[in-house]
Amino acid sequence: MASSAPTAAKPVALLPAPICRCGGGGLRSTLLALMPPAAAAASRFRVSASASDVPDFLSSDWLETRKKKPFGPRLNFNAEEAVEYQLEALKYNDQPRQDYGIEVMYRFAGFDPFERSTYFGRQFDLGQFERFRRIFHHSTYRVLLAHKERTILSSLWVEENLYKQRVWVRGSRPEEEAIFQFTMVQRVGGSWDGYWLTESLINDDGDALSGGLAY
Repeated sequence: MASSAPTAAKPVALLPAPICRCGGGGLRSTLLALMPPAAAAASRFRVSASASDVPDFLSSDWLETRKKKPFGPRLNFNAEEAVEYQLEALKYNDQPRQDYGIEVMYRFAGFDPFERSTYFGRQFDLGQFERFRRIFHHSTYRVLLAHKERTILSSLWVEENLYKQRVWVRGSRPEEEAIFQFTMVQRVGGSWDGYWLTESLINDDGDALSGGLAY
């Protein structure tokens, strides 16, 4: 005959709670860590979209950064302003990053990257930015980089769409100075119609690069 005494209940082993190793982020990060991967990804994008349309794995200023255009030619710049902005970029060449000023010069350059250019007086293949950059670090042009002082010596409107300006520059090294001539051309037609671009930037010492240059 079966005993009527109540049977003692067996203890039930509880599973350990999952440990979230997701770092900071509070409750939302913990919940995302416990979700299946697909659901977590969907939740992450859904919550972000309702906040600022920027996924939370990107920086908060990502959208504004994307809107900013690299500094270069602008349709509202006249010839004098185009020269001034280029010289300012070279004066602060390493801001906000190394050789940023030379990057600005490259954007203003009006040569065809598929043809040899006389931008520096002599013919060079400047289709690659690195070659363009190296010439600016040559002793002929480095006076422009982080220069301390400059003065416009003369300017000339050769034609309605052709402008020249000569500038004296004092460099950052002792007794370093030079005179440079900008030749600016306003494009007519095409995608650059109306923009002032640099046709050439030449050191007044015309023979400075005559000995050749490894670039």
